[in-house]
Amino acid sequence: MRRNAKDIEEQARKVNRRALLMSGGMAVMMAVLGARMRFLGVEQADAFRLLAEENRINIRLIPPARGLILDRNGKLIAGNEQNYRVVITREGAGDVDLVLNRLSHLIPLTAEDMDRIRADIARNSSFVPITVADRLDWDQFSKIALNAPALPGVSPEVGLSRIYPRDLDFAHVVGYVGPVSEKDLEGIENPDPLLQIPKFQIGKIGIERWMESNLRGRAGNKRIEVNAVGRVMRELERIEGVPGNDMRLTIDADVQNFVQARMGIESAACVVMDVNNGDLIAAVSSPSFNPNLFVRGISQTDYSSLLENDHRPLANKVVQGVYPPGSTFKMVTALAALEAGVIDINTRVRCPGYLEYGDTRFHCWKRGGHGSVDLARSLSESCDVYYYDIAQRVGIDKIAEMGRRLGLGIRHDMPLSAIAEGNMPDRAWKMEKHQQDWRVGDTINASIGQGYVLASPLQLAVMTARIASGRAVVPRIVRQVDGRDAEVAEAPPLGIDGSILRAVRSGMFDVVNSDAGTGYGSRVADELMLMSGKSGTSQVRNISAAERAAGVVSNADLPWNRRDHALFVCFGPAEAPRYAVSVVVEHGGGGSSVAAPIARDALLRTLTGGMPPLTAYPASQRGRMESLLKDLQLRLPDGTQSAKSRA
Repeated sequence: MRRNAKDIEEQARKVNRRALLMSGGMAVMMAVLGARMRFLGVEQADAFRLLAEENRINIRLIPPARGLILDRNGKLIAGNEQNYRVVITREGAGDVDLVLNRLSHLIPLTAEDMDRIRADIARNSSFVPITVADRLDWDQFSKIALNAPALPGVSPEVGLSRIYPRDLDFAHVVGYVGPVSEKDLEGIENPDPLLQIPKFQIGKIGIERWMESNLRGRAGNKRIEVNAVGRVMRELERIEGVPGNDMRLTIDADVQNFVQARMGIESAACVVMDVNNGDLIAAVSSPSFNPNLFVRGISQTDYSSLLENDHRPLANKVVQGVYPPGSTFKMVTALAALEAGVIDINTRVRCPGYLEYGDTRFHCWKRGGHGSVDLARSLSESCDVYYYDIAQRVGIDKIAEMGRRLGLGIRHDMPLSAIAEGNMPDRAWKMEKHQQDWRVGDTINASIGQGYVLASPLQLAVMTARIASGRAVVPRIVRQVDGRDAEVAEAPPLGIDGSILRAVRSGMFDVVNSDAGTGYGSRVADELMLMSGKSGTSQVRNISAAERAAGVVSNADLPWNRRDHALFVCFGPAEAPRYAVSVVVEHGGGGSSVAAPIARDALLRTLTGGMPPLTAYPASQRGRMESLLKDLQLRLPDGTQSAKSRA
């Protein structure tokens, strides 16, 4: 059928309209595509360039150098040494098991090592470097560097690790560092990114732990270029971290070492304290342990031997150990009674060898008694009955109040682990603790430092320093942080009448310098270094009436753990006190025979600034002391160790 001209014209118009629509649509699409290409190619060019850079550039944290710990004279106590190690990152390694298998042919990796590495990799982000092994020797380190092309994601690094050059001497004071654990991270809302690095080391005990924020420093970072398989090609930029603050202690490393050697194999503690400002010159717990073993990863065998040792080498007895202070507490009872006015220095008490209260007999250490005793003689000869008597007159509450004024029953705030509060009991304490009324027998026992009374060697040193100075000195162990001196407030007066303090000090002088004094065997012969002190022996077992009637078994005939504790406190020089010393020897027996000689030697070493001269000892003891001091000299370092560089 033939179409007319009108139909043909209409059909042409439709075709042209469709062509125009299609052309317009295509033009719009091209415009959109062009605009998108311009947006991606021009406006977003920097963003895509950055994404590309991130594919080949990694940013890694650089652990800072840990602050050094020095003694009061600048000798190195805790430092850093070079440590060759190898790390792996999951994003660079790809097939981690394959890479670890190759590594195991270059350095020794046990099955336990493999499990630990895989666990660390699983716990951390893919870009976090995981320590595979550290403390490598140079041969192992160089093997890994030479085989780097076959070890994607693996990097040999040179870092720093903690080292304790004076190991045994400062283990309890300084402590040690170790890898961050889950327990360490508990309770930290926003942990330092450094703590997320596997095997990053932080303080675990002692000053290393309690001064961690000062010692750690702040991390740096580095930008490294890696190829397609994760191999590090070059370092593009490095920003070093901020090293931790160096710290100087009040401890004298040479005195600390002397005292450690002097105590030998005893289970004991000794504190030497400046009576004027509270500086701890020595704080020694024996036996000790090597903290370097913990830094490097202590073996189960070594750790078990420490745990099973009945002398408890892991415990810091200076602050953690609490003991009945025995007769070293008698100054507290005497001062309380003198201040309350229930006695004066001339008050006499008759000692027949015991005191009877009700149906109980409280014995004096001297079976036959001391006869008529005044304050001076009660201290010098350590008469128990004198204190049984005056304690009943003054009462436990005033005795406890005096004890706390002298630093007992108080937790002294110091950057050390597990500081014990001890116990200075009174009526309210017993009711709260045991729901029982206080009894006169409790007061009698407390008067000579037995019963519920407990004190640490640190507290006994504080007590002695306060008696010697008449001021409420507070112990401190950190002298400087980052070159800035720690503030030391002047200690306020104790508020005890000077004549009372002088009377007690006079009695302590007689303990050591009177022929009948319990500490006479440990006297000092040099007139310029005479000391005042007080011995103590605290029982750890009950003595039955039958045993007392038959004769008390001597400490030498008892098993070690049933022997009495030996204690001694002293200060010197007697006329112008500078240092106070406390010594506790666990199960040592008699305080005057075991603890007093150690205390005297520690005091002389501190006063003289060197090995005690033989002239400081009584003539009859010089032969024995010459041999002892020579033996100690062989065990002491040469004294040349000083602060080393961080590198």
